[in-house]
Amino acid sequence: MAPLLTTLGVVAVAPLAGTIWESLHRHDLRLPWLGRPFIGLANYAEAIADPRFLAALGHTLGFALASVALELVLGLLLALALDALVRGRAAARLIVLLPWALPTVVAALIWRFLFDAESGVAPGDWMSGPLSAWVPIVLGDVWKTTPFVALLMLAGLQGIDASLFEAARLDGAGAWQRFRHVTLPHLRPAIVVALVFRTLDAFRVFDLVFVLTNGGPGTSTEVVSLYAFKALLQDLRFGYGSALAVMVFLVSFALAVVYARSLGVTRRQA
Repeated sequence: MAPLLTTLGVVAVAPLAGTIWESLHRHDLRLPWLGRPFIGLANYAEAIADPRFLAALGHTLGFALASVALELVLGLLLALALDALVRGRAAARLIVLLPWALPTVVAALIWRFLFDAESGVAPGDWMSGPLSAWVPIVLGDVWKTTPFVALLMLAGLQGIDASLFEAARLDGAGAWQRFRHVTLPHLRPAIVVALVFRTLDAFRVFDLVFVLTNGGPGTSTEVVSLYAFKALLQDLRFGYGSALAVMVFLVSFALAVVYARSLGVTRRQA
């Protein structure tokens, strides 16, 4: 285990520890004469009272809720369609996975072109409205990551014993009853896994928003990771930006723990 633990320590633990230590100092490159004094949890207290941070947190949670909900529903429908295919199943899977294979920045550029006010396909100026600007962001995320959810769902569907469906059919269960009482209960572990991965990814979204709107118009689409990036590398407030990054990590870690426990309960029930 020593090589693995050493690698994890260098790649994960050391940068995290450095970020936490940085967050406990007032380190502002715009004011170098102040030095780098230790201020404890003052940066975290400032973040909790910062209206811009609270707004960014609300934006992030709203985005995660909307995108993950759509991805779970569409991913399940797509997985059911792929599972029902008799011919061309391999080719269909390959085509479905193409959006997921694209880098996020490339996918974001595609959707920015589609919603461009002058040369885009979608009519209207979507990027100038505080609510309408979220449409290409959510659609871009759903388009790119729904195939990943569908792949997880498809693996779960193919793990269900076909004899269960046959027994339900012999008992007179219709298509909806078979889906409700056979498919969904046995698909619950795959749904929870998809929910875990997608919620964590959605909460840490950065590049999609950065390319599409850069948080605009104003700060109406600014998410937590983007705000932390601006505080660090644009405002040069290393201490405060580090505190924001640590808070993103803490929320993501808490979500991971909750979902991991839910996954354990789901597996025991299955």
